[in-house]
Amino acid sequence: METVVSGTRPTGVLHLGNYYGAVRNYVRMQEDPNYNGYFFIADFHSLTTHQQPDELGKLVKQTIAAYLASGLDPEKVTIYIQSHLPQIPELYLLMNMLAYKGELEKVATFKEKIRQHKENVNAGLLTYPVLMATDIIIHRAHKVPVGKDQEQHLEMTRNFAKRFNSRYEVDYFPEPTAFNYGEELVKVPGLDGSTKMSKSGTVNSAIFLDDSDDDIRRKIMRAKTDTGPTAENQERPQEIINLFDLMQIVSTEETYTSFDKAYNNCTIRYGDMKKQLAEDMIGYIAPIRKKLNELLVDEDHLSKVVLEGREKAWDSASKTLADVKNIMGLNYF
Repeated sequence: METVVSGTRPTGVLHLGNYYGAVRNYVRMQEDPNYNGYFFIADFHSLTTHQQPDELGKLVKQTIAAYLASGLDPEKVTIYIQSHLPQIPELYLLMNMLAYKGELEKVATFKEKIRQHKENVNAGLLTYPVLMATDIIIHRAHKVPVGKDQEQHLEMTRNFAKRFNSRYEVDYFPEPTAFNYGEELVKVPGLDGSTKMSKSGTVNSAIFLDDSDDDIRRKIMRAKTDTGPTAENQERPQEIINLFDLMQIVSTEETYTSFDKAYNNCTIRYGDMKKQLAEDMIGYIAPIRKKLNELLVDEDHLSKVVLEGREKAWDSASKTLADVKNIMGLNYF
């Protein structure tokens, strides 16, 4: 049995990109007897942007509810909150001794963050990849179901695992790989023409799992388009590629093919395409939204899930930390 680990920052209700980039695969993995899944809420990571305490608590609960509403079963996988495991910050400290300032400063997401938040370039942002690596190796994971934007972080995790094994001449940490059931890693585009659906984009760029039917229709009808093709089989601009990519996710193959042909022969009507995409998106999101809203009013159940998850994750994390300290020579008496 291989160990699978992944987590989500509690920065707001999950959107379709979060679901397709990661959570959908969590659900598939829990039904596979070959995998042992650990899925967590990355609340330590969220502190790099100085979340307000009351708001953080609300967002953590929303993320747990979204996990469960998306189909994760706490009887089949371990669901926990990152900060519930003190072993994580201790191993994070030890792994920082193997990380180098130069390599951390080259990370694309760090460069992006310091451009966006020049007033808040904290050490947590710089060492974010080390904490992410710790989240994964604390359970000695083999697989990490991530989206394309996290591939660099995962590569760094492999580097840290190899560096530890080499430095202490052991074969302790596996080198985890991205996993998406043999398919290409999914990157869900935004409705504003961006190549990635993001919480930090414009207000109408993402479809969230708790969006109402009207919200979904409004956002999709406002999605960026061009004036339409003027030649058969014309190359498509990014905003049109995005609409087709979204349709490929939530619509039937017949629907997708119909609009694909219409574009290629210059008969497409973007209004019709958007209306169809909106209704297909509603059909996809509505069942998840219903379950999510039911779970958010049942805090006792949410608490039970994460406390039971903590107990299961604790055993795994404690063993790894004890092994690492022993390997590093931190076992004087």
